[in-house]
Amino acid sequence: MKLGVLCSIIRLEEKLLFEALRQRGVEFTKIDDRELVLDMHQSHYDYDVILERCINHSRALHTLKILNDRGVRTVNTWEVANTCGDKLLTTNMLVKHGVPTPRTYVAYTPESALAAIERLGYPVVLKPAVGSWGRLLAKVNDRDAAEALLEHKQTLGSYHHSTFYIQEYVNKPGRDIRSFVVGDQTICAIYRSAGHWITNTARGGRAGNCPVTSELNDISVRAAKAVGGGVLAIDLFETDKGLTVNEVNYTMEFRNSIQVTGVPIHEKVIDYALKVGEQAEVARACR
Repeated sequence: MKLGVLCSIIRLEEKLLFEALRQRGVEFTKIDDRELVLDMHQSHYDYDVILERCINHSRALHTLKILNDRGVRTVNTWEVANTCGDKLLTTNMLVKHGVPTPRTYVAYTPESALAAIERLGYPVVLKPAVGSWGRLLAKVNDRDAAEALLEHKQTLGSYHHSTFYIQEYVNKPGRDIRSFVVGDQTICAIYRSAGHWITNTARGGRAGNCPVTSELNDISVRAAKAVGGGVLAIDLFETDKGLTVNEVNYTMEFRNSIQVTGVPIHEKVIDYALKVGEQAEVARACR
């Protein structure tokens, strides 16, 4: 099997993935996206599977599209990356497939965004459609704050601020949940706790083990399937109506989750990637 790992900066996650491959005796190629040159006229790439671990979303997205269109199987696929890399598209697929998610409005001008905010009711959360690590999120408590933030976004004028993604504020009990789905199974989950309303571990949230109940497994797997499936991290809120899915992440970080859950997430990811590669080998042999 010819396996590649598409990456850039080598974080602890990538080191663990590399070690899992070596322990299995699997040869692999480290593909650095900072050095990568893709010939758009090349019709074939000699890989059975490529595991995508890019930090840069646009590099991941473009490379996956080129590879998938030339028959290379990837974990995850371009379709999954394209959906999960855009909160608007993610929410659309969750709603389409009946997965509970916070009420969300989309608007394109400050005037229509303000109308949507007041229809939804304060407080609300303003998010960029594309972004990660809890950056550029804003909790909007009143009309004065809404008008100021909308004006700032309009003045900034970049692509990321041209669409207003407005989500109801969920009053979570000082924590949220991140579950890890590999294929058709929720392999583990963590609570992310913080005194701040943003609980991302990248922003200082503390990780603790969260039992995988039947409810958590069901909604996590449903959310993963809604966006196309694969290796995904699901962010969820606990509400008085049950669990609700906030976001789905396609290049998940897991360094803070292995010890607290006792689950070797990196090994599960490699097992799945090898399974996809084996399917590619079989398909090639049958041609």
